[in-house]
Amino acid sequence: MTIKLAIASDHAGFPLKEYIKKNFAAQQVEWLDLGTYSEESVDYPDFGKKIADAVANDDAPMGVAICGSGIGISIACNRNPKIRAAMCTDSTMARLTRLHNDANILCLGQRITGTEVALDILKVFLETKFEGGRHEGRVAKLGSC
Repeated sequence: MTIKLAIASDHAGFPLKEYIKKNFAAQQVEWLDLGTYSEESVDYPDFGKKIADAVANDDAPMGVAICGSGIGISIACNRNPKIRAAMCTDSTMARLTRLHNDANILCLGQRITGTEVALDILKVFLETKFEGGRHEGRVAKLGSC
C-alpha cells in the first residue's frame, strides 16, 4: 500500500529531508516535497506553514517537518488549528504522540537526531494508530486552544 506524505524542511534540515526521502523503505511512500531544495538559508516558519497547510487541506494525510532542532518548525506547524505537530527524538515519543495525541506531522531535528534513528522514528510514527477513547476529547480541545 502506498501512502502520500508531505515533507518540508528549512536549510538546516535539508540533508535529513533528502536522506529520509532516499532511504525510508518501511512503506511505499509518495513524497509531496514542499521544499526547501538546497542548503541556502531560508526561514523555517515559511516551510512550517507550507506543510501545515498541505496536511490541513488534505493534500497529504500526514507530514514530516525538519529544521535544525525540530523545535522551531514544530512551533510554526502548530499555528494551524488542524495540525498536531510533535517533535520526536526517539521511537517511544513517536508511538505515544500517535497513540495519545493523534499527531499528524512528525518534526525532526537534523542537529539532534541521527539519520538511522530518524528512519526508525518515522516508521513507528506511521505504523502507530490513534488509540481514541479517552484521548478523543482531549485531542478535540487542541483545535480550539
